[in-house]
Amino acid sequence: MTTKLAPARTCHSVLANWMPEVTPVAAADAGSVTIDNTGPFVAGSYQRFTMTYTAGRYGIDDSGCLKICYRFASDMGRPQFTDPAAPNYVKVTASNGATLDVRFDYKQNTRPWDRTIYIKIVAGFMKEGDTIRIEFGSDPRGPGIRMQTFVDPEFGFRVLVDPIATYTFVDVPSVPVMPIVAGPAARWHAVLPTCRAIGDEFSLGIRADDMWGNPTTTRGVEQVQLLCRGAIDGLPQTVPFNPAAPATEITGLRANQAGRMSVDLVADGRTLTSSNLLVVEPELKLRPYWGDLHAQSGETIGSGSAHDYMTYARDCAFLDAIGHQGNDFQITGQFWEILNGLMRDWNEPGRFVTIPGYEWSGNTSLGGDRNVFYRTEDRVIHRSSHALVPERSDADTDCWDARALFEALEPKAADTVVWAHCGGRYADIKYAHHHALERSVEVHSSWGTFEWLAADAFENGYRVGIVANSDGHKGRPGYEPPGASMFGALGGLTCYWLPELTRDAMFDALQARHHYATTGSRMHMTVQSCFDQPVTVWTDDLRIAGARQAAATSVMMGDIVTGAPDTVEFDFCIEAASPILDVEIRRGTEVLEVIRPHTASPLGTRCRIEWSGAEYRGRARQTIWDGALKVAGAEITAFEPINFFNPDRPLRQVSPHELAWQSITTGNFAGVDLSLSSTDAVIEITTPLGTFKHTLAELTHEPVVHRLGKLGRELRLSREPDRYDQHALKLRRSIAMCVGDNPIWLRATFADGHQAWSSPIYIVRD
Repeated sequence: MTTKLAPARTCHSVLANWMPEVTPVAAADAGSVTIDNTGPFVAGSYQRFTMTYTAGRYGIDDSGCLKICYRFASDMGRPQFTDPAAPNYVKVTASNGATLDVRFDYKQNTRPWDRTIYIKIVAGFMKEGDTIRIEFGSDPRGPGIRMQTFVDPEFGFRVLVDPIATYTFVDVPSVPVMPIVAGPAARWHAVLPTCRAIGDEFSLGIRADDMWGNPTTTRGVEQVQLLCRGAIDGLPQTVPFNPAAPATEITGLRANQAGRMSVDLVADGRTLTSSNLLVVEPELKLRPYWGDLHAQSGETIGSGSAHDYMTYARDCAFLDAIGHQGNDFQITGQFWEILNGLMRDWNEPGRFVTIPGYEWSGNTSLGGDRNVFYRTEDRVIHRSSHALVPERSDADTDCWDARALFEALEPKAADTVVWAHCGGRYADIKYAHHHALERSVEVHSSWGTFEWLAADAFENGYRVGIVANSDGHKGRPGYEPPGASMFGALGGLTCYWLPELTRDAMFDALQARHHYATTGSRMHMTVQSCFDQPVTVWTDDLRIAGARQAAATSVMMGDIVTGAPDTVEFDFCIEAASPILDVEIRRGTEVLEVIRPHTASPLGTRCRIEWSGAEYRGRARQTIWDGALKVAGAEITAFEPINFFNPDRPLRQVSPHELAWQSITTGNFAGVDLSLSSTDAVIEITTPLGTFKHTLAELTHEPVVHRLGKLGRELRLSREPDRYDQHALKLRRSIAMCVGDNPIWLRATFADGHQAWSSPIYIVRD
């Protein structure tokens, strides 16, 4: 006898309609929330307030729960529930004595509302009118809870309740907002262009920030005096401030002679700040313009509105160019239209240029993040998914991996530029790359420094430029300090060489890679080469069908060159307000030469100590360097922190012989510039990665390097002159070319902790 088995049925076929998307109760029955102190609160200040949730009609059943959520971008102090005397203590109690399990998780809810205090009823239940009190920092034994460090007029919580204990949540309506405002002025900024020709008209921008980098009108002074080094026509002696405006711009300035110019801001006899350096040349074909094309606003994962984002970029950060790169899987069709409308409305040739686009946010295994830029506002957004976009009528335009993205963009490659980006997801350019589309790689942002991304490109024979941006989430494109968050670096900037400030000129520079990147400073850099006979200069990679080319006798950063001689002469120029520590001339990943311009100065009693690196390429890349330094045989006479961005974690002097710190790096570097009373000093440095001891006498200009594994983790010590005085460096080098690609580029490091990278000149030899 043969038994026939019935075909197996999947659970999906039986249960497909059993679990529809439901809302467990109406919002009106979800309860209510009150907050006893809604501010406004000064950014980064410690505060006390109590949130009270009152249960609605259904109460909350045994094992039901409450979520108190705030946004991903917020760096409010991490709530803790065990130590009332410590910062950020939160006490949670039920009015009816129900037993609560309380915990905090950075990703316990759907982004961007993913920071979550999770409150579960583990014994008992709540009936209508019962309350749960969430007391933030209200215990007098502690300082309170530290509010987020960046301004947001609509900071607040989202409260969700699971009343039926089915783990389906409903929003509790009308949760009060708690505005975050700027504190008093702690740092001033004066911004000039970095290079102009005699007679060009330009502006000086002035802004005061609080200790966390928020523009503030609480300046402490009503006007400043302007002291000019050099001669700038039209510059007033004093500038009064509009008490309601966060920044001031002085227009109509000119320089009528060549030279180097800068401006000091002075008030009450003290210098508040000095501007960046302005280099004035007799004439120029191209001029440098500064942009931050990669950040996003609160409509996606950031903070503040897209309109406020544009306003800050132009009127506070004094940028020349801006983009908006929201995560694609959060950009609804409606917001895509709004965003493109903003790009159209704010584009003002000659003053402020916008570049439409978005961040393609594919999973790491599918190619990782890419920045997509369009020449016009009428283009399709090819999302990596519709993960947070409920309307799916355009889902057929999605590109699930980077290869599919390039395929979709290829028909309009002439009007599209892609960058490889490292954020939460890093770009895997070995998985996918497109010579016609992917024109540059991003080596620095608020996430850290990622030279390994350029190394990936060189090792695979890609011909890409170098960019840096903020990838900011705090509504401050163009100047994005990391605050107290997971970000470990100041946001970067890119300088574009343009014949005019228009979108078409910007797009041409993007495609020709005519730009250089910095960690946020505005310094002047040129890389050029001249030839006795014409060479062929390629705008596009010559592997592209129909690649654009022209004959020329001079080339600049970003150019691809064929027909060059066996040996090529390069001219490098760097000028900055901060002294230059070192410059590396590189061929791809190979360091050809390191120039330390201060080596002619005698060694002093200063020691520069730097630590750098990351744990790995992904999101949790932070390397912890919390440590201490002890000196024997001498005293510490002075010290300066290097890249200590978080005021919560300062470099501290413990005694005349000891410093201590908390510090992280995310591929970038931090450290201390240490002055000692004697060359007999013995320095002992203790970090989580080891203890290191050196005498000052054994150190030289060339750093001693301790390589500590993972992704470029290093501790470096060098002995420095008592005074730096090299702010400019002009070099000419003859470099023998190898067969194949010769990507010749620069990296410069400055005394203030900033770095800069040129895009390479690619000399291609058969």
